[in-house]
Amino acid sequence: MLTVDFTRFPLAPGDRVLDLGCGGGRHAFECYRRGARVVALDRDGAEIREVARWFAAMKEAGEAPAGATATAVEGDALALPFPDDSFDVVIVSEVMEHIHDDKGVLAEVVRVLRPGGRIAVTVPRYGPEKVCWALSDAYHEVEGGHIRIYKADELVGRIRESGLTPYGLHHAHALHSPYWWIKCAVGVDNDRSPAVRAYHKLLVWDIMKKPLATRLAERLLDPVVGKSVVVYATKPHEGGR
Repeated sequence: MLTVDFTRFPLAPGDRVLDLGCGGGRHAFECYRRGARVVALDRDGAEIREVARWFAAMKEAGEAPAGATATAVEGDALALPFPDDSFDVVIVSEVMEHIHDDKGVLAEVVRVLRPGGRIAVTVPRYGPEKVCWALSDAYHEVEGGHIRIYKADELVGRIRESGLTPYGLHHAHALHSPYWWIKCAVGVDNDRSPAVRAYHKLLVWDIMKKPLATRLAERLLDPVVGKSVVVYATKPHEGGR
């Protein structure tokens, strides 16, 4: 399940891509399939080891084209272990809501992104996230949990203040918002709830089958209750050219 829309965020074979805070690696895997030279970075060593195993399995299965590369790196978003201007593309998906120094994360992203490079930033959307926080303290009051809720204009402002130039915004995953509201209402760890289990089956079916009906429904509902907000931006060349 991708949050970044690659029709709005084009990726060319050979692009140097950083998936910062890659988690399970969903965006890194897609970039690898598209022929990029991918670095997936996360502070969670167990996640990184699993992502590395999937990269190896994808290479073995021939899922990535010739010239594509993929590396998994354990590291800190506030002290990236890369030189300036290392990447053509950076993806920061569902990360900044976890980090106190979000301005520091953006400063590091700007440093490692080449002039003219592109970034996609995604965070939970304000409205659906407020519902989750209202229904359950356990949803966010956990180690490594969400520490803030962004409004879309606030996120765009942070990105612009960092020196980047936003060029697009949309919302995603409307069908996932009710799932999390149900989980928060019955207990975020209560996976035995009949309502949670039934809705989870619906989401898995939707992801696997991609039926036209749910694709159309999500397209209509994303602007209203999309779970995530996605902002795209570029790093200007020197002098703003």
